[in-house]
Amino acid sequence: MSLAIGLVGCNGTQSTSSTSTEKSEKSSKPNIIYIMSDDHAFQSISAYGSEISKVAPTPNIDRLAETGVIFDRSYVTNSLCGPSRATMLTGKFGHKNGFMQNGDLFDGSQQTLPKLLQKGGYQTAMIGKWHIKSLPTGFDYWDMLNDQGEYFNPDFISATDTVKIEGYVTDIITDKSLAWLEKAKDGDKPFALWMHHKAPHRNWMPDLKYAAMYDSVTFPVPDNYFDDYKGRKAAGLQKMNIYKDMYEGHDLKMSVAVGSDSLRYDRWPHIFARLTPEQRAEWDKIYRGKNDAMNAANLEGKDMALWKYQRYMQDYHAVLKSVDVSIGRVIDYLEENNLRDNTIVIYTSDQGFFVGEHGWFDKRFMYEESSRTPLLISYPGHIPAKQLNHDLVQNIDYAPTLLDYAGLEIPEDIQGMSMKPLFEQGDEKAEWRDAIYYHYYEFPGFHSVRRQYGVRTDRYKLIKFYFRINEWELYDLEKDPKEMHNLYNDPEYVEVQKMMKTKLDELMVKYEEPPVKEWVNKKIVRKKH
Repeated sequence: MSLAIGLVGCNGTQSTSSTSTEKSEKSSKPNIIYIMSDDHAFQSISAYGSEISKVAPTPNIDRLAETGVIFDRSYVTNSLCGPSRATMLTGKFGHKNGFMQNGDLFDGSQQTLPKLLQKGGYQTAMIGKWHIKSLPTGFDYWDMLNDQGEYFNPDFISATDTVKIEGYVTDIITDKSLAWLEKAKDGDKPFALWMHHKAPHRNWMPDLKYAAMYDSVTFPVPDNYFDDYKGRKAAGLQKMNIYKDMYEGHDLKMSVAVGSDSLRYDRWPHIFARLTPEQRAEWDKIYRGKNDAMNAANLEGKDMALWKYQRYMQDYHAVLKSVDVSIGRVIDYLEENNLRDNTIVIYTSDQGFFVGEHGWFDKRFMYEESSRTPLLISYPGHIPAKQLNHDLVQNIDYAPTLLDYAGLEIPEDIQGMSMKPLFEQGDEKAEWRDAIYYHYYEFPGFHSVRRQYGVRTDRYKLIKFYFRINEWELYDLEKDPKEMHNLYNDPEYVEVQKMMKTKLDELMVKYEEPPVKEWVNKKIVRKKH
């Protein structure tokens, strides 16, 4: 039992029992499975066709692309775990739902997608990573990881208990999800399941059966891995460089010397301490040889920087292997139980992630690799298969889309748009937005990424960095997709700059964002609970 159990009562009794809802209503509404990972780079999904994914494919995630739609311009409103989760739940920007930075407390009493689905006749469940402080509401059943959760032998908090479960977190979440589906599928209500993986969040500890699978693979190194950040002051101030800022013990699992299993700097030693003696012995056996080779080589400078990149990629993608297998298990379950054709399956991440671009890991910036997130939606017979969508969609759009498919009213205060018209075949293309708005608030904060807001259109991106910094950045994404050349002061882009500033002002008015001058001198502090 943990102290968190003292909060029980907000959820009520966990149950999948139904009301007197007609079975005909169940058959008319799609089931929903919303699968979300944490920090999954779109570059690491083979359906997106990147060079990285060619050596580390994701065949089960690709099955969703084969049977549905994959988005290549899907973005978040704020590239940070907690704010993204709050936005997906509410269909609103952080300044509207009250959750703008990690450490905030999500107001569970407000209107959310699960509550609206629940009210509309769905049985609802959330299993896995929650990470927005307050206990889940709007779910008939929930079983969540404690805070970030652990890769091995994690604690799960339910409405009745906190239990440490031996095993690997991705497998456990999958087992729990399938067990709930096994009960829910026979109920009188359609089901909506939020399946939230911890993986591949830092510190990328693979399941033992996959921990060595990429040891012989050489991942392609981004050509801007050794970026000098010229003309981009905010980029030069960050603390998320793979070869400078990663913890050598905690993140990279580097040992102190040949023949030793003791790790170098390990900021959070309790994470490795969760392994059982048997698991730790197997872990050390897997990593000892490759660490001995690294230590014996006496790597320095550029050679060490490149070695660290390869270790990061090997572990990151070994962790993702479990996620891909999990998704395959879910799809197989639906097919085996004749549920596939009446179930919407969504796969996404709470944001994008850097996998070596600009020399970085992590997220937070409005740059493409961070703010762009994977999004695949499969609904056989309703969403045409093998679609590639180029529209500018955001995570504010998930809630209204699912409400639309469920045949439920979309509340006027939801700020997103239903994506359903984008999937319908016809001669006329559905009207859609021509720009997206972004705002990151957490500074001072981990990784020292400055506060920023901005706008992205089909071709251009404008970013304003503020608070202890006053910098603008402008990018022509058609000519410079890797965002290496800040064109803000380029005389050839004066008119583009004006146009983008006008567009930015319009979106801030549209989304009712308070004037940024109110944030400039405001110290946004983490709330204590």
